[in-house]
Amino acid sequence: MHPQPPYDQAVVARHGWVQALITVLVTLIAMGVVAALGLWAAGAAGLPDNAFPRVVAASVVTAVGGTVELAGGAGGLAGSRAGLTVIPLSVTLTGALVLGAGFLRPLRHRAVAGGRELAGWAARIAVLWLLALLAVAYAARQTFKVSLGDDTLNDLGDVFGVSPEVGFTTDVPRTLLFGLLWMAGVLVLALLVSPRAPLPGRLLRLQESVRPPAHAMVVLLLAHVVLGTLVALVVAVTRGHAPETLAVILLGMPNLVWLTLTVGLGATWNGRVDGPFGLPMPHLLDEVLRSSDTATLNLGTLAEHDGRIWWLVVVEAVLLLSVAFLTAARSPARVHAWQHAVHLAVALALTVLMICLMGRISAHYGLSVLGIGDLGGGLGGKLFLTPQLWSAVGLGALWGLVAGFLGALLAQPVRRKGEIEPRQA
Repeated sequence: MHPQPPYDQAVVARHGWVQALITVLVTLIAMGVVAALGLWAAGAAGLPDNAFPRVVAASVVTAVGGTVELAGGAGGLAGSRAGLTVIPLSVTLTGALVLGAGFLRPLRHRAVAGGRELAGWAARIAVLWLLALLAVAYAARQTFKVSLGDDTLNDLGDVFGVSPEVGFTTDVPRTLLFGLLWMAGVLVLALLVSPRAPLPGRLLRLQESVRPPAHAMVVLLLAHVVLGTLVALVVAVTRGHAPETLAVILLGMPNLVWLTLTVGLGATWNGRVDGPFGLPMPHLLDEVLRSSDTATLNLGTLAEHDGRIWWLVVVEAVLLLSVAFLTAARSPARVHAWQHAVHLAVALALTVLMICLMGRISAHYGLSVLGIGDLGGGLGGKLFLTPQLWSAVGLGALWGLVAGFLGALLAQPVRRKGEIEPRQA
C-alpha cells in the first residue's frame, strides 16, 4: 500500500505542463477567433495575396502589447510612409479573461496556495506562452499593394511605375518582452481580482484592502463593455450598418466605451482625424476630431454639438456609486468609510491610467508622386488620439474618493463580514 498524497499535492499535480499548454492554446484560439471575425466584418477578408491570416496574427500581436512595424514603397518615382499604433482592446480583453480563468481554474476550492506553487504554475504558462507568441509573431508578416483610388489613377501608376505597397512585420524581441509583461500582469490581476483565488499566507491581508476595489474596477470596466455592446446592437438593428457595428464590437468596443468613461469623469483628450481614416466611434466624436488641426475632446466640446452628452456624467456617477456600494458591502465591517474612499480612489486612478496608456491611437499614411504630396499628408491621411494624462488620473482619484465614501455610507445598513448579530432580549 502506497500512502495517499496530501490534498494539496494532488491539486498541484493537476496543473502541470498539459494544463498549461491547454490554457495557452485556448487563449490564443479565442483571441484569434475574435480578431478574425472582427476583421472579416471590417472587410479585411478581401485583402490581396491571402494576407488575411497574417493580419489576424498581427492583431493578436498588438493585442498583447507587441509591436508591428509598417513599411512601404512606391517604385522609383514615388515614396510612401506608414505608421500605426493601436491596440484592439476587444481582442485584449478576450485574451485576458480566458487566460485568467485558465490560470485560476486548477486553484479553485483552495483557501491558501504556496508562493512556490503559484510561481511554478505561472512559469509553465510563461514558457509555453513565449513559444506560442514567437510563432504568432513570425506569422505576422505581409506586403501587399495599395490602391491609388479609381481605375485611372491605377493605370497612371502602372505607366509611371508607381505601385504603392504597404508591408508589416513584427519586432520579435519587443513583442516577446511586452507579451510576457502582459501575461504576467493578467495573472497577477487574476489573483488580486478573484474573491475565491488562493493567496500565499503572507498576502492574505490583501483580501481586505486590495481585492474588493480591484474587483469593483473589473465590474466597472465590464459593465461599460456590456452597455456599449447593447447600445451598438440596438443601433445596428434600427439604423443598419450591421457589419461595421460587428467590427467595432469585436475589435474596438473597449477602446470606445473606456474612452467614454474617462470623458464622463471630466478627462480631456487631444486628437485629429484627417483623410480617409476613421475612428470606431459615433459620428459625434468623429465630427469633433475633424474640427481643427488638434481638436480637444471633452464634455464641453462634445456638448457644443449635442447637449445630451451631459447625461454621460449621470451615467458614470450611477455606475461608480454602484460599484462603490458593492465594494463596501463585500468588505469587512471594520474597514472605515474613509478607508473605502482611499482604496477606491487609488483603484480608479490606476484604472484611468491604464485606459489612457492603452487607449492611445496613432496612424498615418502618406504617398508622394513626383514630389507632389507630402509624406505626412497630401495623398494620405493621419489620425491620432492622446489623453491629457495626469489631469485624467487626478480626476479619477477625486471621483473614486467621493464615490468610495458615499458608497460606504450607503452600505452601512448592510450586514457585512465581521459583524456580530445583537442578541435577542
